[in-house]
Order: sequence, then C-alpha cells, then structure tokens
Amino acid sequence: MAKQTPRTLSGFMELLPAPQRQMERIMEILRETYSLYGFTPLDTPVIESSEVLLAKGGGETEKQIYRFQKGDADLSLRFDLTVPLAKYVALHYNDLTFPFRRFQIGKVYRG
Repeated sequence: MAKQTPRTLSGFMELLPAPQRQMERIMEILRETYSLYGFTPLDTPVIESSEVLLAKGGGETEKQIYRFQKGDADLSLRFDLTVPLAKYVALHYNDLTFPFRRFQIGKVYRG
C-alpha cells in the first residue's frame, strides 16, 4: 500500500490558527457593517443542481467545478455566489422586497 501524503484539494482553503482568527475578525467586521446599512445575511446551498450552475457558463466553468452524481441527480459544488443568488431570487421573487438588500459570505469551490 502506497504512503499517502496529506494535501488540500485545489479550490479549497485551510488556514492555520492565526490567519483563521484574522479571517474570522474580517468577516465579523463585514457582517456588522452590512447589518448597519440594512443588509440581511443570506445563505444559499453549497450543492446545487449542475443544470442550474451551468445554465449560463458551461464551457470553461464546467472544467472548473466539482461535479458528482447522487442517485439520478447531477450535482455540483457552487463555484461563485451569483448563480445561487439568482436561483434564490427566482424562487422567492414574490416574497422579497426590492431592492433586495442582502449579503452573503460563503465558501465557493473551483477545481
């Protein structure tokens, strides 16, 4: 059995404790600032239907995403926050007030 070398996959981020604390502080400041100006936090799923994520991009985007099958479902990890936001607005259009003041801080994955 070959010896495994630990590594972080492309498109994923791991920080050591000191930089992680800095990152958390920056995100805390961003959240507080957005909230002061009336923006609401939003969290969209990390996994989406590949059909949704690739609707506009295709080509180059398809080469960069992490895509997998679960049963009959063709799924992908989100590669940005724009497409999930567009899907969210389309799904909840009648329940939202515009301009829709939201912010999202979330992980994205590109291979």
